[in-house]
Amino acid sequence: MQGFPPEPEYLITQPQSNFFSFPKMRWSVCHIRELMPTRQVSKGIAGPGSWKMRIDPDINNITFKVSGSDEQLTWQQSLALNYTDGILVLHRGAIVYEQYFGCLERYKKHAAMSMTKSLVGLLAEMLIAEKRLDDKQLVKSVIPELAESGFGDASIREVMDMTTAIAFSEDYNDPNADIWQYSYASDPFAHHSANDPVGYYDYLSGIKKQGEHGEIFGYRTVNTDVLGWIIARTTGKDVATLLSEKVWQQFGAEQDAYITVDSVGTPFAGGGLSAGLRDLGRVGQILLNRGRYNDQQIIPAAAIANIEKGGDKTAFARADYQTLPGASYRSMWWILHNKNNAYAVRGVHGQTIYIDPAAEMVIVRLASFPQAKNHYIDPTSLPAYQALADYLISKKSTGR
Repeated sequence: MQGFPPEPEYLITQPQSNFFSFPKMRWSVCHIRELMPTRQVSKGIAGPGSWKMRIDPDINNITFKVSGSDEQLTWQQSLALNYTDGILVLHRGAIVYEQYFGCLERYKKHAAMSMTKSLVGLLAEMLIAEKRLDDKQLVKSVIPELAESGFGDASIREVMDMTTAIAFSEDYNDPNADIWQYSYASDPFAHHSANDPVGYYDYLSGIKKQGEHGEIFGYRTVNTDVLGWIIARTTGKDVATLLSEKVWQQFGAEQDAYITVDSVGTPFAGGGLSAGLRDLGRVGQILLNRGRYNDQQIIPAAAIANIEKGGDKTAFARADYQTLPGASYRSMWWILHNKNNAYAVRGVHGQTIYIDPAAEMVIVRLASFPQAKNHYIDPTSLPAYQALADYLISKKSTGR
């Protein structure tokens, strides 16, 4: 996409361009709204909040051992290895490290992918804390249109924790997986036949049950779009509007965000958000601060506590996530249950917000890693995050 115009063989366009294939995605992750219709997540008209700056160049030289290997890497080496587009480290509320690569620049936005899910889960927890939503309710009691679907007799909590038993495959390496049919149904540029589902909600009503709810964790994007529908039906506002009102306008955002929509205007709750690196850092910092910003409680502390306690470890273990031993999943957040009680927002191709309460640290990484699944990137990411946490804790204890 360089030149005026770019050469035909290098064009990335819609429709039918496969713009999330590698290496095309190294450009497209910063240009989603040029490829798809989107809805604004407004920051409002207030000015942005300010950051304290305490840049620490020694972070580049932190070393760690790659998981399952004797190989040693530095923090700086790991960034290129993981196709990092942007990285932000916050320590005790100040920026101590910030770098931009690839297509990303300071005032640009990047696709958050499935990090969107965790923000939708956070909205649901806020509504629960406000007594506007009951996670023990069955889905069909809020969305009668899903009564005959596989979601109908699941509880809202089972949707939030992705322990629903549904027939839906989400293998991004399989071109025949259900996730691609779901993407086609929501594609505003697709030419649908008379019997095809059109839009997210239309597709969700046709998903069938397979097994018993609550027994095993199964990472399936459709759960988040069901939750987005529940939130919209409960509040009378779509998730883009609610995310703007309850988060983006409250925490001193620098930039508007935006979220992709289907052909009928429904925001993609499962992965459609694009946002600035620092604003995603604000999300992590607000959670680390127990929901407080500028001496105001903008997110109920109970909502954050409910996320941090984690989900059903046994149900998660049955899913066999080998790079996340002992972890759990709660309200669309990944809870690591490690020695620092860290938890994270994660998205395909390497997106993450990593919150470490013990180190008073937040890391945001935006990336365009060639493979979608994070188990390819975890061995050179999770030990790097722990090494950085250890370094920051050491600095605090020595007064440096």
